[in-house]
Amino acid sequence: MAASLTQYKLVVVDSPIDLARQTADMLGVWIDLALAQRDRCQIALAGGESPRAAYDQLGQRHLAWNRVDVFVGDERWVDSDDLASNARMVRETLLAQPPAAAARFHPVDTTLPAPDAGARAYAELLEQLCVGAPPKLDALVLGLGDDGHTASLFPGTPATEVTDRSVTTGLGKGLPRITLTAPTLSSARQVLFLVSGSAKQQALQRLIDPTEPFERTPAKRVQPSTEVLILADRAAAALVA
Repeated sequence: MAASLTQYKLVVVDSPIDLARQTADMLGVWIDLALAQRDRCQIALAGGESPRAAYDQLGQRHLAWNRVDVFVGDERWVDSDDLASNARMVRETLLAQPPAAAARFHPVDTTLPAPDAGARAYAELLEQLCVGAPPKLDALVLGLGDDGHTASLFPGTPATEVTDRSVTTGLGKGLPRITLTAPTLSSARQVLFLVSGSAKQQALQRLIDPTEPFERTPAKRVQPSTEVLILADRAAAALVA
């Protein structure tokens, strides 16, 4: 399958510290812009370790957090207090302190009987709170795996092909997962990939290569109507900058 014509803007920063600051700055701008146009702002955040410092910084920004809905782009099917839980990471960073503690957080309900039930419930929640079909987020933060995955869209898995629902189940690195689908990710008004570390060099090179197939690099399935911003540190960007 031919790759997309998605436009990428790559911004390379000197260090992970700069990466966190610039990510927080950009998200703050996007949230402010959304709130200037609508009563509420909906954002979805990536999990993993790379965004932690950015979320810490974002949480200290003086924004109208009581008008912000926070979702996760994907979640492992684990208890909410498990170390692998993306919801736990968001609570420990962005939501751990005022002023961002005033935001409304909407984690995946992993207490439901099975991942399918969790996916259906999360889809219903998104569709209630966001306009559009698929539901339209104002801002989306995504990570990039060294295998080319984003959210829980892993190479060679059925989740990458799902287009008839906003949320689906998946499997990655041995764990069942819940993930926003490619159409939902692509509907976001603003998309930011946060990429850090030398292990991501080849994946980043593949992401921005217009000839790269979706099947090998599912992150390319995120195709918003606006330019995709990639913030990368120098270690990650060594092959492309």
